[in-house]
Amino acid sequence: MSRPSPPEQPDAPRPSPDAERRAEIAEVESEIEELGDPEAGPALPSTTLAAPTRVVDPAAPPAATGTGITREVLRLAWPVMLSGAMVSLVGLVDRAMIGRLGGPDGAALPLAAVGYATQIFFLIQSTIFAIGFACVALVARAIGAGEPERARAALGASLQVGVAVTAVLSGAMLVGAKPLLAALGAGPEVIEATLPYYRLVLGASIALSISMTLESGLRANKDTRTPMWIALAVTVVKLVGNALLIFGTAGFPRLGLLGAGIATAVSQVVGLALFALVFLRLREPAPLALGWRHLTAGGPLRREVVRISLPGVVERLIMNLGMLSYFWVLSQYYGTLAVATYTVGVALLSFSWIPGTGYAQACATLVGQALGQGRSDRASGIGWRASGLAVATAVLLGVVCALTHESLARLFTSDEAVVTALGPFLLVLAAAQPFLQFHFTLGGAHRGAGDTWTPLLAASVGNWLFRVPLAWAFAAVFQWDVVWVWIALVFDHVARSLWLAVSFRRGSWQRAAARAG
Repeated sequence: MSRPSPPEQPDAPRPSPDAERRAEIAEVESEIEELGDPEAGPALPSTTLAAPTRVVDPAAPPAATGTGITREVLRLAWPVMLSGAMVSLVGLVDRAMIGRLGGPDGAALPLAAVGYATQIFFLIQSTIFAIGFACVALVARAIGAGEPERARAALGASLQVGVAVTAVLSGAMLVGAKPLLAALGAGPEVIEATLPYYRLVLGASIALSISMTLESGLRANKDTRTPMWIALAVTVVKLVGNALLIFGTAGFPRLGLLGAGIATAVSQVVGLALFALVFLRLREPAPLALGWRHLTAGGPLRREVVRISLPGVVERLIMNLGMLSYFWVLSQYYGTLAVATYTVGVALLSFSWIPGTGYAQACATLVGQALGQGRSDRASGIGWRASGLAVATAVLLGVVCALTHESLARLFTSDEAVVTALGPFLLVLAAAQPFLQFHFTLGGAHRGAGDTWTPLLAASVGNWLFRVPLAWAFAAVFQWDVVWVWIALVFDHVARSLWLAVSFRRGSWQRAAARAG
């Protein structure tokens, strides 16, 4: 059966030859647009860390370098700073309480015990930090590029690497505890006082590793407030545990230094439980919604985490070996009082790291996402703006530290000898603040771009060309007062600041990120 013919339509006006040509051109252009630009080459692989030729998302933030960047940096940085303040507060409370335990030798012995344990624990914590920065670089880049599945895989790979490295390091340090402490110059009495605290703190390091990696994932997604609230909960648990167990309040046994170690381990487990609850509630398409496949899969992303974090781990090892060598100089040439002074001083020093750490974390996240969007100019503006904010903060912090150095010392110990020795250390710390905050922040910018080699080189120069050789020369060769050993710290931070500033100015971080693709 034949199909009926359509009803006749009135003749439509025929388009002009020019209009026909324009329609044909538009159709060809539309087809080319769908196929992609043939001269642009194939699409970049998903493993690209920085993609300067990537098509820019029109919804991405503009490449401005003014007040908008300042607000964004501060918005991400202040929760990190508050979290860091609470973590440092825990360390300061430990020293303040332990500094009042007393005994035949005053506060020097228990404080020195904490100092030895802390120096070794810093080695593990520093490697976790390095893996965390690799996590931020990869997860932030994937989120900025609109690849949520890759972000999940990167976080899962970071967890695998973090747990494995922490288990190996903590296991080795627990097995070789006594020889390691003796190698640092601790005498038999100090070793015996240190071991119970040392074992508890290192035993909780796996929980800390998982928590810190999950925290890095949240920060890469511009969520810095959730880790802040968890840090608050951990701080409360730790402080309550200290109050109950160090001095034996509310009917609990008086455990002294052992009580401080138990409180630390319990607080780390609580922190891990809270992070686990947060992540268990996430569901796809959230970029951090982890599944079992992300926690067990191997492949290129795990290798990528290792590749990016390895220079950071080496950097932290170099820094910590430098700190341990510096610690050895104090122990060998100046005795227990200098070690106790440095133990309290390092707690204050870690408190002064807070602004730089906050700016560095914000910088790493924003630089990583900017490069994922193909905005290297925005990434550069973020680095310089965050560094300027860090220096301005450091000047204020240094002035406060210099004017209140004796009062600060008395907050942490009633031992007059330690208070007197702390004064010069705190003055030197005040002078070092602008350089310390500056290189922390620019280091974060490099790491956010996936360039972990430049901070490694800067740390190597600062520690092994300045801090350790100068400290040894002042102590062993010239036999000068311990204040000169404190001054060696300033040279370290100045050298690192100069190295990172020159590198960032030259744009080597952009070239390193492009090569990674």
